[in-house]
Amino acid sequence: MLNRSRVVSCLETIQDLIVVSLCIGLFGFMVIQLRAMFLSLLPPLNFKVFTSDILFLLILVELFRLLIIYLQEQRVSIGVAVEVSIVSVLREVIVRGVLETHWSQILAACVFLLVMGVLLVVRVWLPPTFSGIDPEKLLSQRSQLVSTDKSFQFHQNNSHLEPERIASKS
Repeated sequence: MLNRSRVVSCLETIQDLIVVSLCIGLFGFMVIQLRAMFLSLLPPLNFKVFTSDILFLLILVELFRLLIIYLQEQRVSIGVAVEVSIVSVLREVIVRGVLETHWSQILAACVFLLVMGVLLVVRVWLPPTFSGIDPEKLLSQRSQLVSTDKSFQFHQNNSHLEPERIASKS
């Protein structure tokens, strides 16, 4: 009754529509934020608010880029997600001020940033799982190939024993 591929295709289309609506909403919010940022340039200039607005706009741009990558490649980019996390933490530290923040929060932010940095470095060595390559399938094919090669080599190496086995049975 239900064709699985048709249901999956329909659900993927609905998901794409949701992501497109998120993109449109995010773009509209970025325009509103940009307007507010330029209005904050009017005297009296509050440098902390202006810096916070710029960093928040950068976070929104990175989130928009994450959604665009998702629409193009049907995957969430680890690198962009980590970059958004790093900029978000740095924004909070800059807006609050390092001197006004408790030392344990600064230590937690440093550890978090260190872990995010390690993730950025490690992701380079991760295999590309969403570019049409299924690692489990690739591993399965490789193990089948190895077992086929071993079987072939076994039969090739023991082919001289076949006449002896046939003679011993008769």
